[in-house]
Parts: sequence; C-alpha cells; structure tokens
Amino acid sequence: MDRVSYQRFPKIKIRELQDNFMKFELRETDASIANALRRVMIAEVPTIAIDLVEIEVNSSVLNDEFIAHRLGLIPLVSDRAMSMRFSRDCDACDGDGQCEFCSAEFHLRAKCHSTRRLMSLRQELSLRAIARKGVGKDHAKWSPAATVTFMYEPEIYINDELMETLSLEEKLAFIESSPTKVFDINPNTHQVYVCDAEAYTYDDEVLKKAEAMKRPGLVEIPLQLLLNAIDVLKQKLDTVRLSADTIEADEQFGELGAHMRGG
Repeated sequence: MDRVSYQRFPKIKIRELQDNFMKFELRETDASIANALRRVMIAEVPTIAIDLVEIEVNSSVLNDEFIAHRLGLIPLVSDRAMSMRFSRDCDACDGDGQCEFCSAEFHLRAKCHSTRRLMSLRQELSLRAIARKGVGKDHAKWSPAATVTFMYEPEIYINDELMETLSLEEKLAFIESSPTKVFDINPNTHQVYVCDAEAYTYDDEVLKKAEAMKRPGLVEIPLQLLLNAIDVLKQKLDTVRLSADTIEADEQFGELGAHMRGG
C-alpha cells in the first residue's frame, strides 16, 4: 500500500517591512502552519527582558514594586538573544542568572537637582537591573511581538460579460459601493478589476449593489470556507455530546470526556 505524503513546501513573500511591523504572504500550505507560526512568534521566540531589579536608593514618589514592574516591560533589542543561554540552563553561574553568558547588567543612578516632571527636587533613584533570556509563554514581557494575526486572502471573481453590460456610470457606482478600495477601473478600457482583494471586509455591500442593478452574479466571493468551518464545528459539537457509556469518548478526550460526564 502506497504511503500518502502530507509534506508541504510553504512559500513566504515579504510584502511590507518596517522597524516595528511586518506583513507577509504564506502560500502553498494550510491554516495549521499559519497558526503554528503565529503561536511561535508570540510565545516561543526568545528575547531578553529585565527580570531582576535591586533598588539601592528610591526617594521618588513611585514605590519599588512599580518601578521594577515597569522596567520589566521595557522592550530590549539584542542580536545576542538567540545565542544567549537560559539562566536555568547556564552552567557558568550554576543557574544563578548573573553571568555574561545568560544575562546583561544595567545600572541607573538619577538625582534631581531641579524640579522636573518625573522627579521632584532632591529626589534620587539608584538601582541595578539584570536582563535575562526568556520566552513569551513564560511571561508576556519576553514576547517579541505585541500581536500576530493571520487572515485568508479573499478570492473575488468578476463576471466580465455581465460587467460589460453596465454603463460607465454604473461601473463607477458599483466600485464606490464598496466601503474599502477593493475595485478599480482602467481609465482606457473602462474594465473593472480587483485592485486589492485583502481590503474586502465581507460587508456584502457590492453584492447588494449588484442585486440592486439587477445583475446578480456580477461578482462572486466564495464563502465555501465559512460553510466548511461550520460543518467541522458541528461535527466537533456532536462528538462532545457524550453519553454515560461512551468508551470511545474516553479514548479521544481522556480527562475532558470524564469531566463532561461528571466523572
């Protein structure tokens, strides 16, 4: 019997890259890979963050715990984060987390000699901070991204034959019916085309406009994905409706099945 191969070869195309933002396309794969990437980027890519704060002098209006907490949330950028050791695994300092291989040390000494916004006259702050390597699933301060999301790119089809039955004014009205810039028109050929499929917000305004023009089917936006998702959800809900004598449920859900049956 031939073995079925589920191997995939995903392709990534960077569409936009900034210092604090990135947008890319992931093709020739499925949602499981996209979601796996999303979860890894949020929770498992290591970064460094301040994990230990020793307050030496603090005569400011902010208490020690507040200062330590806020310092831990400061995003630190380091090219060494991937190569650094986790403090719990560092044999150079026996897991103490205070050596050059697993930590970075910071010192802050500030004394106000004039009235300022954050500190009043003669207030002083002196502290020592240790930054360590960690991952977002241990604490949010180690998460390298504020948020990571993914979405399916809509597939929008225009019925060119029906579109050509519209006048130029009707074509422009159809384009303007979309709240976002999804469609555009060629100024020379007056042909309507999809300029940005990702801008479509599933608001159905263009579908309603096509029906109002008595041109149903002018555009086709497949909703099969939604229908398939509903079917899968129904199957999962049917499976969760467990009876008291369902042995297969225990094998599939383990403790969850027993808990739902009151076991």
